[in-house]
Amino acid sequence: MQPQSGSPLRGSRCRKLAEQQPFMEEQLIDSTLEVIRAALQSGRIQDAIAALTKLHPTDRAEAFSELDDQAQSAILPRLDIPSTADLLEELEDEEAADVAENLSTERLADVLDEMEPDEAADVLGDLPPETAARALAEMDDADEVIPLLSHPDETAGGLMTTWLVTLRPEETAAEAIEKLRSAELEPEGPYYLYVIDDSERLVGVVGLRDLVIAKPQTPVRAFMDPDVKSATTGIDQEDVARLMSRYDLTALPVVDDAGKLLGTITVDDVVDVIEEEATEDIYRFANLHDADLAIDSPISISVRRRLPWLYLSTLTALFASWVISNFEAIFEQVAVLAVFQSVVAGLGGNAGTQSLAIAVRAIALGEITIKDIWRTIVKEAVTGIIQGISVGLIAGIGVYLWRGSPWLGFILGMALIGNMLIAVIVGTVTPLLLKALRQDPALASSALVTAVTDCAGFAIFLGLATLLLPLLTER
Repeated sequence: MQPQSGSPLRGSRCRKLAEQQPFMEEQLIDSTLEVIRAALQSGRIQDAIAALTKLHPTDRAEAFSELDDQAQSAILPRLDIPSTADLLEELEDEEAADVAENLSTERLADVLDEMEPDEAADVLGDLPPETAARALAEMDDADEVIPLLSHPDETAGGLMTTWLVTLRPEETAAEAIEKLRSAELEPEGPYYLYVIDDSERLVGVVGLRDLVIAKPQTPVRAFMDPDVKSATTGIDQEDVARLMSRYDLTALPVVDDAGKLLGTITVDDVVDVIEEEATEDIYRFANLHDADLAIDSPISISVRRRLPWLYLSTLTALFASWVISNFEAIFEQVAVLAVFQSVVAGLGGNAGTQSLAIAVRAIALGEITIKDIWRTIVKEAVTGIIQGISVGLIAGIGVYLWRGSPWLGFILGMALIGNMLIAVIVGTVTPLLLKALRQDPALASSALVTAVTDCAGFAIFLGLATLLLPLLTER
């Protein structure tokens, strides 16, 4: 008996296939690379190109990147223009720029004409200015790309493409469909058609489904949606991604300050933005401020870009040591304090990092702003006190049972309460203040929070121990 659609057996098989898919793709790329290298070694360049172009463009770019410089130089001049354009669109920015620089000006211009305008603008922006200028002069469609070069890469203007189909309110559904037929759209063409007035201002949006089911002579204004979500050219790419996610959009129109339609951002560009922003935030939490660093980055670059934050961490650690040094005398009298001071600092650092992660995420999703700072501080302060009491009580009782000193347990518990209160406030307020100063909230890395909680924890714990020294030394 065959399993029915939607049965657990079918679902299990689909999940297994999904889990195996990345492995299968890697196997396909590896086997293709073997074919390409064997073909190149025997001088069969066309066979190597045929094997490469059978791959999906994304896999093709990965395979091309795995080839050495000699193999790339043998293949690149013989790739046709569309395949070269696909390659440049899929390669990482630096690799795409390197490939582009190895093309003649005339060939590069033809390849850029074949690419989507936003992708072509990205490549041109990474080339030396003189090389980009020569390529633009040779391009047939330079007028579609030049406006995009004036916008920073990480803004809506830098993400948008000028390839879009526009309609007028007075056009009929039949005329709109005929316009689509003659537009020679790419396979990943538009899901939405935008409606503009005589001044080219955005006034509505039409879904393909609504267009198809409309009666032929119905004017576009009758079935368009006038409530169009749009972005201006200068807004940050992270805000673009948030807007598209909030309203479940597969494309977002971009307008100027007067509402004139300039282009559109597609969901594939936003997926790249989400990956880039997530990588950036993760790296900054780990005190790495270069999102281009990867596991295979050259050693010299890895060391140069990772070392500065290690120097900063060294300075904060030395400062914490200086705080401890001010209590040297008490260690001579109650040496056991040295055993427990790291508990206070460690738990405070963990609590602070938790608050920091929650705050940065909330800011990124637009859930809190600087206007919410006092409400957020109160809420986190209560959370910190409850956490401190809960942890401090257990730790204090544990120390009492272990060391037989109720006052040592009391000092440890009170220090945990105080330090965890400080930690959650610092972890919450710092990214909010950075946002208010128009800085990336992710700059409030765990190193900063850890430095504060270390110093505060040592000061509270050892300060309380000093105040209660006679009780600690009672026999």
